[in-house]
Amino acid sequence: MAANFDYQPHPHAETRQAKGPAVSVKHNETKAKLSLNDKIGLRLTKSVGTMWAAYVFVGLALISLPAALASGNELVIVAWIAQTFLQLVLLPVIIVGQNIQAAAADARAVATYEDATALLEEAKQVQKHLDAQDEALTKLAADLARIEKKLKK
Repeated sequence: MAANFDYQPHPHAETRQAKGPAVSVKHNETKAKLSLNDKIGLRLTKSVGTMWAAYVFVGLALISLPAALASGNELVIVAWIAQTFLQLVLLPVIIVGQNIQAAAADARAVATYEDATALLEEAKQVQKHLDAQDEALTKLAADLARIEKKLKK
């Protein structure tokens, strides 16, 4: 009969269990190591990346609309739409969308981590079951060998 299988857990399983899922809210260690410029940039991005900022930018853009329309120049009106209104308003809206997508990605990362953890635990249970079967098969093989030995006498 073949030798019993000796289960050796993969070292990454324990490391991953200790770390937990990789999500953006868990990276406080990284945030603590940011330079002053990085912290300022992060703060500005968080401030500008809100719908309230989009509303403020709409108001700000509308201040110059009467002057653009009064010019009667099509190029000035197109420039106001493209360079003032769209760029100013779409910036925070895009950041809001990215924040929503990042939150969804974090939720998926946590769900995937929990699924992988559950599968790992299931695999451990299967391994215990296989160990029990190995013991039973070893006992049966020994019993069979003993019976064969008696029959040969």
